[in-house]
Amino acid sequence: MHSISRIRTWTSGEWLSLWDADGSIEHLSIDTRSLDNPTQSVFIALSTPVRDGHNFIPDAYNKGVRNFIVSRKVDTNSYPESNFILVRDTISALQQIAAAHRRLFTLPVIGITGSNGKTVVKEWLGTLLDTSYAIVRSPKSYNSQIGVPLSVWQTSQKHQLGIFEAGISQTGEMEHLEKIIQPTIGIFTNIGEAHSDGFLTMRQKINEKLLLFRNADHIVYCTDHTDVHECIAQYMHQTHSGKPDIDKKLFTWSTRQDATLRVTGRNVIHAKTTISARYNGNNINITIPFTDDASIENAIHCWCVLLLLKVPQETITERMELLQPVSMRLEMRQGINDSTIINDSYNSDLTSLQIALNFLEQQKQHAHHTVIMSDILQPGKSDTELYEQVAGYISRRNIHRFIGIGPALYKHKAAFRKHRKIRSIFFRSTEHFLENFHLLTFEREAILLKGARIFTFEKIGVLLEQKIHQTVLTIDLSALKHNLDCFRSLLRPGVKTMAMVKAFAYGSGSYEIASLLQYSGVDYLAVAYTDEGVGLRKAGIRLPIMVMSPDVSSFDRMIAWKLEPEIYNTRSFLAMKQVASTLKVKDYPIHIKLDTGMHRLGFGPDETDQLIALLQETPELKVASIFSHLAASDDPDEDPFTAQQAKRFDAMSKNILASLGYTPLMHISNSSGISRHGKLQHSMVRLGVGLYGIDNSDALGDKLRQISTLRTSIAQIRDVAAGESIGYGHRNIQTESRRIAVICIGYADGYPRSMGHGKAHVLINGTIAPTIGSICMDMCMVDITGIPNVREGDDAIVFGPQLPVSKLAEWAGTIPYEIMTGISQRVKRVYINGD
Repeated sequence: MHSISRIRTWTSGEWLSLWDADGSIEHLSIDTRSLDNPTQSVFIALSTPVRDGHNFIPDAYNKGVRNFIVSRKVDTNSYPESNFILVRDTISALQQIAAAHRRLFTLPVIGITGSNGKTVVKEWLGTLLDTSYAIVRSPKSYNSQIGVPLSVWQTSQKHQLGIFEAGISQTGEMEHLEKIIQPTIGIFTNIGEAHSDGFLTMRQKINEKLLLFRNADHIVYCTDHTDVHECIAQYMHQTHSGKPDIDKKLFTWSTRQDATLRVTGRNVIHAKTTISARYNGNNINITIPFTDDASIENAIHCWCVLLLLKVPQETITERMELLQPVSMRLEMRQGINDSTIINDSYNSDLTSLQIALNFLEQQKQHAHHTVIMSDILQPGKSDTELYEQVAGYISRRNIHRFIGIGPALYKHKAAFRKHRKIRSIFFRSTEHFLENFHLLTFEREAILLKGARIFTFEKIGVLLEQKIHQTVLTIDLSALKHNLDCFRSLLRPGVKTMAMVKAFAYGSGSYEIASLLQYSGVDYLAVAYTDEGVGLRKAGIRLPIMVMSPDVSSFDRMIAWKLEPEIYNTRSFLAMKQVASTLKVKDYPIHIKLDTGMHRLGFGPDETDQLIALLQETPELKVASIFSHLAASDDPDEDPFTAQQAKRFDAMSKNILASLGYTPLMHISNSSGISRHGKLQHSMVRLGVGLYGIDNSDALGDKLRQISTLRTSIAQIRDVAAGESIGYGHRNIQTESRRIAVICIGYADGYPRSMGHGKAHVLINGTIAPTIGSICMDMCMVDITGIPNVREGDDAIVFGPQLPVSKLAEWAGTIPYEIMTGISQRVKRVYINGD
């Protein structure tokens, strides 16, 4: 905890207003939606290409914050009894605070960088070392220019080891992160193509990452990555030339050549891998419960660090066998009795608890929220202090029931029961909870499962999750947020965003998508039909919602649920006018659709005079926006037509605007319009399929992330002899023997029947498996001949980041929209969130 005066000194800022120079600061806040202890927080108004934190100062102040760091002058008279510090740049100030805080501690710190594996290595090191050290580490994948300082800020005198990851996307960034992390041990995991846009060459990218280890005592890396090895050798020659300890600084491992840890072999038996190596003249080995190359590489990096820290080999061997997969994100699934299950077994610490509680609070579709939590295994705090803090977090949120599992929580239940608004129940163990599960009721609520791994909360998840189809559509909410920010970065300041969530949010799930978009600050949502909008309102969505294809018979329901209709002709206008008059409403918002050349819906140029007359005599209705639809904004060959549409829109709307006496929103740009026609942004843009990772214009390159992965499982594997047929119709007579897998997806799930007979493929263990025979209603067959180590129950990827949905659309002779919206409702949706 530091005084606000000390923080001002660290940032070299100046006082805009000074109320209490001795005010204590425990929390750095950059988001008013996740304030926990506002009186001991400083709100840092970060300015990024997509959001300006200065706009949220009133919200922070109203929630109790009295300490602020800003980069432009603020009318401090509006915020009495508060401290304001003016700095040149608030992101730099955040980094300066964290770097100064880090300099107060002399503990060993492990800094991890590379292209892949950073988070897994960090989490596994935390697991392997948590009985030996009181550890502070990055929550989730907080490895950015903002995430790293927030991670390091957690460090306290009680910690004995720090583990932090660092990621960069352009030159100049790692220098800032090195000052904050100040690692004594560095790990370079590997190098790949991710985030390469900001670098001229791969070597430049490696050398930039190596700046993290400028003052490190040791660097751990694999010499088999040739570019990394050569860059590190050159780096060490330049920075340590002539120094006798240069070899001691490097801890290398290799499967091909001499190294500090020379890996001599690996043997896979029953989903476990035994890795043999030679170290300091001794033969040693570990066994891990993984067989994939990435996990083996990550485990060896951890092995090197443990050897470097002089952990006994017998202890390493014992702990390595206990490693578990790292769940990279929160997962949201459908639960029993119309509940929603949020499963977070990612971390067991206070920071990850706060992140999970914030996500739980976003679930407005349920009036009641329940938290099921295990003991927190966080060294550095006494249990009394820890659970008083946890009880405070719970009490300040909209949580109706708290279920604590574990001996420490059971012992400290009084800390929770003094908060009378929360119903709290406690069990000594997971087994104790399971024995009494039948006495508890879970119905129409959002349930957060937050358990340390040793409490095996997966057993609870099995009881709470709704049993649905084996085929699962996984939606990555963090990828959706990434895509939203990607488009926002292209907008002029002040331009609003309308997000399309029609057709079950392009098959992704209307409420879940709408909830994230609402939380992320979009201005409007749009649906196709009234029932879609009503469903969002019932689920707690408060944003303005435009209904694009309203049935005139539903206008009364639209008013009752505060939905705003698209008005596209005289008939719809008069119908809406009549309903508004009957219900005695005034200035009800409507959206005027103009037909500028697509010829689907909208008022034509010859109808604008009549429309103006109707508007002038109808006080019941008020124009919220005027808009049109670009028909070919993604096609460069059609740019002249797009320009013609824009010209018509301007001409038609000009007359309407002149007659209104006020200025409604104007919008014509869709996703491709934003990326290709920047001059057509007007006061609002509409984001549709681009949000979901589809770039029809190819203008954004690989900047967008596909948000959905459709996977199914293998029901059966069988060998088919030559001369036998596969599938319906006694066709596909095999000329040679085949091994096939029957997978649990068919045309009733939305997998087009036209995909059969080898026209498409899925990915099994990362390898192409073509369809064979016809696509059946509930299943289909794929050829796995020659693919090793395939087992019944393994996953088959139908589409995802490695197999884009656009490729399926190409095979089916359609567009990605049709594939996405055609995924059946019987396919289970699972939502993950990595932010």
